[in-house]
Amino acid sequence: MTRQRKAPAEAPPAASAKASPEALSAGPDREELRADCGDCFGLCCVALPFARSADFAVDKPAGKPCTNLDADFRCGIHARLRPEGYQGCTVFDCFGAGQKVSQVTYGGTDWRQAPDTAREMFEVFPVMRQLHELLWYVAEGLDVAVARPVHKQLRRARTRLEELTRGDAAALLGLDVNALRGEVNVLLLRVGDLVREQVPGRTRNHRGADLMGARLAGADLRGASLRGALLVAADLKNADLRMADLIGADLRDADLTGADLTGSVFLTQAQVNAARGDGATRLPGTVSRPGHWVS
Repeated sequence: MTRQRKAPAEAPPAASAKASPEALSAGPDREELRADCGDCFGLCCVALPFARSADFAVDKPAGKPCTNLDADFRCGIHARLRPEGYQGCTVFDCFGAGQKVSQVTYGGTDWRQAPDTAREMFEVFPVMRQLHELLWYVAEGLDVAVARPVHKQLRRARTRLEELTRGDAAALLGLDVNALRGEVNVLLLRVGDLVREQVPGRTRNHRGADLMGARLAGADLRGASLRGALLVAADLKNADLRMADLIGADLRDADLTGADLTGSVFLTQAQVNAARGDGATRLPGTVSRPGHWVS
């Protein structure tokens, strides 16, 4: 929920495999799927609700601007979000949906200039965010060479999703996003399986598992399925998570100190930002080391 441009991610590591020429064509650039707050109307700071908790200092209903949002749509406490009690803002990622809604769907006219569009704009934003999140996952799948058997289907999904993101507000609000997620998830599941199959032997399946606070320090989780797993406050110090499928895993306050996540798939910046780690934590090139991690 901050107004700071994101730094480009590092190049993907060899373990993730180089993308094919076909994968690099006919789709949105990965940078378009990174939040560019300078081109957004502070939508995450207005459209989304939050409750007073360890992540937020106060309650805020959906559609009400955060009290820290300045007139130019910048965050007035951006440099102090964590000490001011807004840790939740530092881990949110819109996958570039904010600038798409602001500059494409509404053509650069903000909700202050046209207050009659405000409610609709705030309803469109979470729909766009889900579409952009799916585009991010599809783009990652296309970057994985071992997932070549499903690249053709992924390219079709990417084209369809991109077309949907360019629809008008009415079209976006009329989408059955859950159905779309279900269709795309079939492909993403196959990508994860193809990556995990690179690990010899039987790998662990913790899909959707409740591993909250689990003691997994030093665990061999190579090629594990951790899709949707609850890993809040889990101890994953020095764990081997190479080639693991981490889509939707809840890593809030998980300790990744010294853990190796190279070659893992579908790990997002938001997941990493919500976890704890250090200079020894090894990450895939699709995400950056958070500034609040210890060195």
